[in-house]
Amino acid sequence: MSRAGFVLAGGQSSRMGRDKALLPYRDSVLVSWIARQVELAAGGVTLVGAPERYACLALPALADLRPGCGPLGGIETALTHTRADWNVVVACDMPGLTAPLLEDLLARAERADCDCLLPLGPDGRDEPLCAVWHRRSLAAVRAALDANRRKVTEALRSLCVARVPAGDAGWAANMNTPAEWESHAADQ
Repeated sequence: MSRAGFVLAGGQSSRMGRDKALLPYRDSVLVSWIARQVELAAGGVTLVGAPERYACLALPALADLRPGCGPLGGIETALTHTRADWNVVVACDMPGLTAPLLEDLLARAERADCDCLLPLGPDGRDEPLCAVWHRRSLAAVRAALDANRRKVTEALRSLCVARVPAGDAGWAANMNTPAEWESHAADQ
């Protein structure tokens, strides 16, 4: 089965006050670290966000097809451009993601009879911004956006979704504010 990987980097980072994707991380920037993990797991990676903003990273990037539509718009962009059956799509602000975790999610999706595989966070809730999407999910994603329903959970309602527990708690942390980022950096 074919695989592809995408990192959503099109957000405004309004709570952070600066571009989260470009926060310094592990001798580079956060989005580069996450992109490397996705690439190792999926065999390739593409950023979904303004190509001009990330040109310095030498990573392929796609502009959002529907700017301002949030993560669901980024997922639509990824699924529109993919040629792969299974697509891991993750947010750019989850520094705890690892290639082994993402590889495990892809393998589980390939074995499951589903349209989308969602890992469960440590609190048991869905983590839709670290998920594996079959490209056939595009129609449901597009229909939700066409109906002005921009939450990822809206698109998931019409799909067959598999939910799986995934690893320890650290992978699910995302960085939305300077305080969250400082706390994460202090733990490293």
